[in-house]
Amino acid sequence: MAKTKGAPVDTALRRRTRKAIVAATAELLAQGRTPSVAEVAEAAEVSRRTVYLYFPTLQQLLIDAALVSMTRDTVDAALDAVADSDDVEVRVDAMVRAVQRLFVSTEQQGRTLLRLTVDASTADRPRDQPIRGYRRIEWIERALEPARSRLSAPAFERLVSALAMVIGWEALIVERDIRALSLEEAEEVSAWAARALVRASLDEAKRATARSTPATAARNAKRRK
Repeated sequence: MAKTKGAPVDTALRRRTRKAIVAATAELLAQGRTPSVAEVAEAAEVSRRTVYLYFPTLQQLLIDAALVSMTRDTVDAALDAVADSDDVEVRVDAMVRAVQRLFVSTEQQGRTLLRLTVDASTADRPRDQPIRGYRRIEWIERALEPARSRLSAPAFERLVSALAMVIGWEALIVERDIRALSLEEAEEVSAWAARALVRASLDEAKRATARSTPATAARNAKRRK
């Protein structure tokens, strides 16, 4: 139980630490420098070991930081445009389309980053620690915010995980390499899948709520008699 209670705090701390490392690297890159791990660690106020914990190779860190510099405003702008909407499908659709267009423009860097992630040793990492994708999860959680109160905590986390599978470079590679879709078709498939997942989760929550109301329970009891 203690581990379960501590998990959100641990995840938040890992996100902040990773953000600090990437932000420090992006700032050094913006200065026209190609920093060493030691320079990144000093700028981020962490140890070299911590940098390597999140980024097994300097190349992976540099690519990730460069992508942040290129793309940090794109999805946030799309989410800002629907910030006043409580329609979760509308919010998710806007987020997905922005993410997919963004990832299309950085597809080659994404493929390199995926290869580096797969090739990197994860022997020193806790098995429950993500090794990348933090920004994607933050975007998904922001898009889903109105649904948080309508779903149980496990159902909300399950939906976040499901959406993470249908957007991003991994989804784009499947759509392009395995299904041979055009970029427009790939975007539509990801947006459709995301909306379907949202709708299914919310419908499931509604059914669960209906089953749990006293009136419904009484009617069910009468039927069983």
